[in-house]
Amino acid sequence: MPRHSAAVYRRRRLVLLIGMILAVAVIGVSTWLLIARPWANAAAGPAPTSSGTTTPSTTTPPPGTGSPEPSPSAEQTPAIVACAAKDVEVTAVTDSDSYEAGVTPQLSISLTNKGSTDCTIDVGSTTQVFTVSSGADVWWRSTDCQENPSSMIATLAAGTTVTSKDPVVWDRTRSSVETCADENRQRAPGGGSSYHVEVSIGGFTSASSTQILLY
Repeated sequence: MPRHSAAVYRRRRLVLLIGMILAVAVIGVSTWLLIARPWANAAAGPAPTSSGTTTPSTTTPPPGTGSPEPSPSAEQTPAIVACAAKDVEVTAVTDSDSYEAGVTPQLSISLTNKGSTDCTIDVGSTTQVFTVSSGADVWWRSTDCQENPSSMIATLAAGTTVTSKDPVVWDRTRSSVETCADENRQRAPGGGSSYHVEVSIGGFTSASSTQILLY
């Protein structure tokens, strides 16, 4: 066989050396990948998040302070109920005991809650009825010619007495739903005549009447 030149042998040795170096590099990289597993985290995906249910944290109060008192909820706070007849006292109030000729009586209502708890009552004009009588003869009712009646629910505190702010005026005439527009309705006799005023409100009626004298 013919002998090759020294240059050919050098090239062959260089190619063999490069092949050996590449083989060693491939083996090293494969070994690192098996140990390090850099894709492991990516394959697992993001860490799972909470489903939305949280566990309330507790705070330990400082020594000696005791446990915090819970605030009352709506269910724990008793509702205020409507007033009962046994707890309400209704009285007709007048601005005077007697009235000179031409002076019109002004009528008000006194309400007392004799119970031990607050209660509610409709104090609107819809539920107010003043009645003025002379003996068995009913002269006047405040509802006969009432205009624009309204309701108003109010809380009556336990053990308190309240009086209506705006009085109702009796014009000293006989009332009737048929004569509301009449200007010459029958006038109540004076000269010391006695009349009695009763009142009811919210379904409760005064236990007694209040006497007035007209002159």
